[in-house]
Amino acid sequence: MITRAIGAAALVRDLGNWQDAERLPSRRSARPESSSRRSARPESRPAYRALADSIRLLVHDGRVPLGVALPSERELAAALSVSRTTVASAYAALRDEGWLRSRRGARSVVAVPARGGPGASRSRTPAGPALDLSNASLPAPAPEIEAAYAAALRSMSTYLDSHGMEPVGVAVLREVIARRYRERGLPTSPDQIMVTSGAQHAMRLLLGVLADPGDRVVVDHPTYPNALEAIRRYGARPVPVPVRTEGGPAGGWDLDGIDSAVRQTAARTAFLVPDFHNPTGLCLDEAGRGELARIMRDTRTTLVVDESMVDLWLDTPPPPPVASAAAGAPVVTIGSTAKSLWGGLRVGWIRADRDTIVRLAGARTAVDLGTPVMEQLAAAHLLSDVDELLERRREQLRDRRRALGAALERHLPDWEYTPGQGGMSLWARMPEPVSTALAAAAPSHGVLLAAGPRFGVQGAFEHFVRLPYTQDAAVLDDAVEAMAAAYAQVASGRNADETRLVV
Repeated sequence: MITRAIGAAALVRDLGNWQDAERLPSRRSARPESSSRRSARPESRPAYRALADSIRLLVHDGRVPLGVALPSERELAAALSVSRTTVASAYAALRDEGWLRSRRGARSVVAVPARGGPGASRSRTPAGPALDLSNASLPAPAPEIEAAYAAALRSMSTYLDSHGMEPVGVAVLREVIARRYRERGLPTSPDQIMVTSGAQHAMRLLLGVLADPGDRVVVDHPTYPNALEAIRRYGARPVPVPVRTEGGPAGGWDLDGIDSAVRQTAARTAFLVPDFHNPTGLCLDEAGRGELARIMRDTRTTLVVDESMVDLWLDTPPPPPVASAAAGAPVVTIGSTAKSLWGGLRVGWIRADRDTIVRLAGARTAVDLGTPVMEQLAAAHLLSDVDELLERRREQLRDRRRALGAALERHLPDWEYTPGQGGMSLWARMPEPVSTALAAAAPSHGVLLAAGPRFGVQGAFEHFVRLPYTQDAAVLDDAVEAMAAAYAQVASGRNADETRLVV
């Protein structure tokens, strides 16, 4: 059997500033030192341990998939400019903890520790499982989800005398989705809709139709990490344009920068998240949408708009869809039930012109033959009368956003953030650029984090961390308190190291 391998260059890129983890105080016991000596020099974590923890973090984040073979010890040592012993020791530690599996004469393959195994204990506290701030998603509204699937089951008989494969989606769901666009001011017919198995599936289908390997794709920066991963895996190159939170909740997009990036790189496609941007929660205002559409029209660039968060407005509703300002600009819109309703309901969609939908349907046969009918019918039932449920979800998020802000004020008052107008997370700026090291250290304090560089290109955003407010208020307070302890540990090690360099 052929095992897919990750190259040393790709792994080094994703590892980012892994060396910062060397400065973390070790969790292993050591010979006691005097208090004066401890204050002058924090106990350092060995390089092999820092490398092992950083690789483990990439597995947690999904940037190194399960079943993938890592580079050989010699190859990775050369790429990192470290000794082969350092890499061998890091791999050995990961094997001992269950994160790698090896056999003689073959590369080490990424795995997950068995439940209760030695590796599993690294993400637990004495009190129980680690608090998860690495995932921005809400639990399901159980009664509504159960009712939707019950209704879907009752209506399944209509489809049982057919082959059950619907490359563009069942008609009832496409009509519900089209109607929701019309209610938002964007004329849409069902034949402009393709149903997909989530927004990520939609993104992969669109890349296959709109781009070629090696093409540039303009993205807002930071952005949704799985979109970056899809672009890279397709062989295209993301071209980042900053989204600046200091511009205010509606003014973060650098439209001049987008214009310049498209023209200078000859990008054929742009992928942007203007409706409660992930991870900042910002929302592009109506004037900005018109200017963005003009840029796309003038440069003949296809704009892919991700509206996965559009229903999660917390302060004010969003302006009309970007596609309503298109006026001839090629704009394709992605939507999904995952963020607003439930991630386990794997239903998304693409809204585009009819010709693009036809091209997508032709290309899709090489990927799959359609989204499961049961899920489509459940989504149609939910979306046909969803406004009251969405308002309850928004109110829940408002309360939790306030709770997260209060927890940051109590435990990390020197962290900065600009609350967005919606979405599910805060994009917090730390005084020290230690995001990767913090995410590596946090599990030992009982909390899981997604490092800032996961949301950027080429190791950016070491000053930042995404903080979802999707948990209960008490959980958020406990998680921020644990995160503050981890940050104090990481920052003190960094500052002591910099002081020694200056001296």
